[in-house]
Amino acid sequence: MSDLAVEGAARLRQRADYTHSYNSNTGRHGWLRLTPAYSVKIVEEMLARHPTPLHVLDPFCGTGTTALSAAYRGHAATTVDINPFLVWLGRAKTASYSRKVAERVLGICSSLIEAVRNGRNVSAVPPPISNIERWWPPNVVDYLCALKGAIETECERGSLERMLLEVAFCRILIASSNAAFNHQSMSFKESQDSLFALDQSALDGMFRRDVKFVLEGAMDNPRGDVAVIPGDARNLGSLDAEFDLVVTSPPYANRMSYIRELRPYMYWLGYLKSAREAGDLDWEAIGGTWGVATSRLMARKESDVRFQDQRLDQFLAEVARPENKNGTLLANYVAKYFDDIWLHLASLTEVLKAGCEVHYIVGNSTFYGVLLPVEELYAEMLRRLQFANVEYRAIRKRNSKKELFEFDVSARWPDG
Repeated sequence: MSDLAVEGAARLRQRADYTHSYNSNTGRHGWLRLTPAYSVKIVEEMLARHPTPLHVLDPFCGTGTTALSAAYRGHAATTVDINPFLVWLGRAKTASYSRKVAERVLGICSSLIEAVRNGRNVSAVPPPISNIERWWPPNVVDYLCALKGAIETECERGSLERMLLEVAFCRILIASSNAAFNHQSMSFKESQDSLFALDQSALDGMFRRDVKFVLEGAMDNPRGDVAVIPGDARNLGSLDAEFDLVVTSPPYANRMSYIRELRPYMYWLGYLKSAREAGDLDWEAIGGTWGVATSRLMARKESDVRFQDQRLDQFLAEVARPENKNGTLLANYVAKYFDDIWLHLASLTEVLKAGCEVHYIVGNSTFYGVLLPVEELYAEMLRRLQFANVEYRAIRKRNSKKELFEFDVSARWPDG
């Protein structure tokens, strides 16, 4: 960063309204919590500058923040994700729901609670989560299994009613768990004592409240059309559309695994059946390092299509020094991250209309005290791909480390 940029960034606050915490009570945006998710407020401020209907792309769907915000403003939106659970969640959050659907969901909710209480339906099998007792006490696991079995019995797979009830199910499974969110990633509470106090009546009340909360958001239908597409952000050329605006927040180069954050949801809903599957999916994703993805990084060979930059090469050499434990592993991780982002940005150019504006919300990182200037490297990649008006600005301070910020890296695809 230039001296002027550093001086300006130093005056920024952490701004909780620019983080995932702002989303928690914002209708559909607050249905499920994902710690690394970016704030709907950032997206809204960008979209407010574009009153004319556009086709908006988010190539990293995540929890669907960009697509849902765009659709609420009447824009068409397309969003892509490699994770099947996030594709499901994005479709659930951007679907249109009628009052009849909401009324049926309320009726089914009461039937589900009665079925669980009376043992009327066959309970689902507990998911194969390692050390499941660390997440939930036995009585809560039994309740969740009974509730999931009842949902599967009462609701047709793929129906809007089941979609909404499964969102509510995801809410109660995390609320009744030992998961803690007092860190940048999911961790565990020190004690499970409060969870053992949850009896069936308390759990029934939690589920009713979760259903009510989900339905309140469901009644606020977006106006724009949304397509949530399973796919790889490194291969966007297959999208059958061209876009006027790109607003996205890709995974950061900080080894935070989205799979790790999503494990409870994905195991309970059947998107994961083993730790190996989790590692395989994280390896396919950009920035993933969970499980087997870590061991594969050690054996990774240099990519045929590389992003080469002197600043990046210098960073990699400093991180890989012998005195840095796991330094080679982390250098390989960062190298792979930027090779993947380079492939992504190159493929992005195939689907942009002339004059398309792009915004990438990214955070810088440090490894062994060495600063990784992520915003500068993104800007350089955009310049090499012939984008115009490339710039970046710090938008918030990320945590107590004075050098860590979040940036908006923006550019415009030339007019031809």
